[in-house]
Amino acid sequence: MSDAVVRDASRHAPAPPRFRGNSRYRFGSRIAPYVFVSPFYIIFLIFGTYPLIQALRLSFMKWAGTGDMVFVGLRNYIRLLDDERFLQALWNTTYYALGAVFLILPMAFALALAVNSALIRVKSVFRVGFILPNLTSTVASAIMFILMFNKQYGLLNELLKALGLSPIGWLDREMVKASVLLVAAWRYTGINMLYFLGGLQSIPVPVYEAAAVDGANALRKFWHITLPLLRPVAMFILITTVIGSFQFFAEPQILANGGPKDASLTITMDLYREGFTNARMGYASAIGYVLAAIIFILTLIQLKVFGSPQEGS
Repeated sequence: MSDAVVRDASRHAPAPPRFRGNSRYRFGSRIAPYVFVSPFYIIFLIFGTYPLIQALRLSFMKWAGTGDMVFVGLRNYIRLLDDERFLQALWNTTYYALGAVFLILPMAFALALAVNSALIRVKSVFRVGFILPNLTSTVASAIMFILMFNKQYGLLNELLKALGLSPIGWLDREMVKASVLLVAAWRYTGINMLYFLGGLQSIPVPVYEAAAVDGANALRKFWHITLPLLRPVAMFILITTVIGSFQFFAEPQILANGGPKDASLTITMDLYREGFTNARMGYASAIGYVLAAIIFILTLIQLKVFGSPQEGS
């Protein structure tokens, strides 16, 4: 049979039947990835996006949690400017954030440098010892410090008495913020030390060896190699520390219940009281959005001043 006859026969042959299963398969293969990832987006929309939108709506309302909502416009936000308790909470929270940045982080960095060097030989035991406070229950550790801070029979005042000094009211109005910051330092220095230590150990050793060949001393290595290469990790730690400080709640709540006279009150504690104790859901929502705006602005400032992590990498 010639090639021309074969081509003519194939031209007039009936087309193969189209199976509906092929179209279903193509449709299923296209939609399958979206089906598999849909649980995350559904949960995020229900428990993430909807509460944010609802809280923004409530911030313009007067609502006690039940009953009808009354639209009040910007009155909740304007009220914050004259609310002495909120302003006190804002100052207290700023105090904790500054203490975390200028006290806890430098201590964590110094400890990370010590552990990364040859100064400490039993490094694994040292790391475990500093991470244990972060793994301890917040309530248990706070109760422990309440006993230690007791003015009559607390351990710290007993030590002061043994040294011939007068006991201190650790949870009095004048000392309560410093005491809460001391507890935060005990609890969070170790975890930040591990973050810094991970960044230090990720710096390639040949870089230091090349600098030593060029005659660089320890100070020059630290200033021109360690700090620049540690910049992405340091930025991550700084941003998360500031965000965590402005969301500070458990320690001041358990240690002093925000007192005495709101001396240790934080913004998140004020939000909780206004919303769930005083039944002012609209006002509490306004506090929440102001807190979110403060954190957002501070994060932008940090990225602008110190540069994004990608720039330092």
